[in-house]
Amino acid sequence: MNRCHWCGNDPLYVKYHDEEWGIPVHTDKKHFEFLVLESAQAGLSWITILRKRENYRKAYDDFDYINIAQYDKEKVAELVQNPGIIRNKLKIAASINNALMFIKIQEEFGSFDAYIWAFVDNKPLINHWDNIENVPATSDLSDVVSKDLKKRGFKFIGSTITYAHLQATGIINDHITSCFKYIGDLTVK
Repeated sequence: MNRCHWCGNDPLYVKYHDEEWGIPVHTDKKHFEFLVLESAQAGLSWITILRKRENYRKAYDDFDYINIAQYDKEKVAELVQNPGIIRNKLKIAASINNALMFIKIQEEFGSFDAYIWAFVDNKPLINHWDNIENVPATSDLSDVVSKDLKKRGFKFIGSTITYAHLQATGIINDHITSCFKYIGDLTVK
């Protein structure tokens, strides 16, 4: 079975590629989970974050952004000491801040999903890359979305992180043309 080469043979990476990456997400909780994980990834490899994902799930109340928005100094201190996650104070502070901003977007648009999918008129962008080296790290779309998120108060959300979010949540489908997922598994998550 042909896959995008980036996932290699690591079973966790293959499972993520086959079952999640590029499949349209329409639940706010899943969007928030990816925002936390992608922000944590900054400067690191995605496989590092995938290996810590369950630790994040436990440490971050199963990505319940309402609870996370209420984290206090004691909870931050606890997270900084947690060896199961990336213990970067700025990334942890950003996740709490972003939970607050996420809720504000929900209040304005009805859901984060409605907000983020409106950038593509609710239709996934399916790219036609024949080689993984052609897949960009950013795009005009990720620049626009990142700029808007920053304007709304989000932290640790540059264009590269935003592009990763758009890919992970199926807003952009960057499976290469030889990958069995290229046509697009549009199963809603």
